[in-house]
Amino acid sequence: MLTIFRLLIVRDMMKLMLFIPFFFTLFAYANEPITPIPQSIAYDKEKALLGKKLFFDTILSKDKTLSCASCHSFLHGGADGRKVSIGVNQAQGVLNSPTVFNAVFNFSQFWNGRAKDLNEQALGPIHNPIEMGLSLEEAVQRLQQDTYYHQAFMAITKKSTITQDDLAHMIAEFEKTLITPNSKFDRYLMGKETLNEQELKGYTLFKTLGCITCHNGVNIGANSYQKMGSIIPLERDTPIDDRYAITKREMDKNVFKVPTLRNIALTAPYFHDGSVPTLYEAITKMLYHNLGIELTNETIDALVAFLNTLTGDIPSGDQ
Repeated sequence: MLTIFRLLIVRDMMKLMLFIPFFFTLFAYANEPITPIPQSIAYDKEKALLGKKLFFDTILSKDKTLSCASCHSFLHGGADGRKVSIGVNQAQGVLNSPTVFNAVFNFSQFWNGRAKDLNEQALGPIHNPIEMGLSLEEAVQRLQQDTYYHQAFMAITKKSTITQDDLAHMIAEFEKTLITPNSKFDRYLMGKETLNEQELKGYTLFKTLGCITCHNGVNIGANSYQKMGSIIPLERDTPIDDRYAITKREMDKNVFKVPTLRNIALTAPYFHDGSVPTLYEAITKMLYHNLGIELTNETIDALVAFLNTLTGDIPSGDQ
């Protein structure tokens, strides 16, 4: 009996030894306010593949000229690359298209947080009159009448009819896969790479200046609402889709969801209105209006160097 007990102890100790490297990795960034993106997350592959086809298909726009990918380009970090997006009939939007990469980690969706998750977000652009301009009723009808989509949905849902929820769920499932792990900074946190002197200086400044207060966590932002111009006010354009558009509270004017800084070097132009073309200008403006400070060119260059380490493995976008 004693021999069996000893064997059990040895077996359990050997199992524990397997986790020691993992625990050391955790300790490497346990005290850091930023968390590495996981290598993968759970998702339904069959649904995601159908969602991927829908994401790149122009069938979901009124005139069949635009897809979700039209405003979320894989060549521009999952964002648009333009100041504001252009919808059907060349309609011009009012907001800069936020990145779809790592959106699964956002605590809400859209600049003003009007969608609580990816499922709610997925349908918004489709029926928006200045985006894809197609009613949801017509969207599901088109899919229902398309032989490929009808069979593809039925194979997954086991239903003969397609619903709006089915459409949203497939697109959202694909969007879950659009994560960008393995940035230089993530590898630094995991003890797999070192930052150079300028990058490390930039990260230290990022924390000591207070940028980290709003830009933290796994998505380095996208987990709170904050006011643009909290120290030195900014003029508010009207109409504008800030939190005020939802809450009607005066205090929510110029309040937006804090954007993720993941892959920020790829997603110019910046801010909700796409008014700032470069990272250097974006940092300068935020330091002035939200922290009330002005810094030297050398200091801002260091912050830019740090932000450039946040670019991860970009999805290929191949259909």
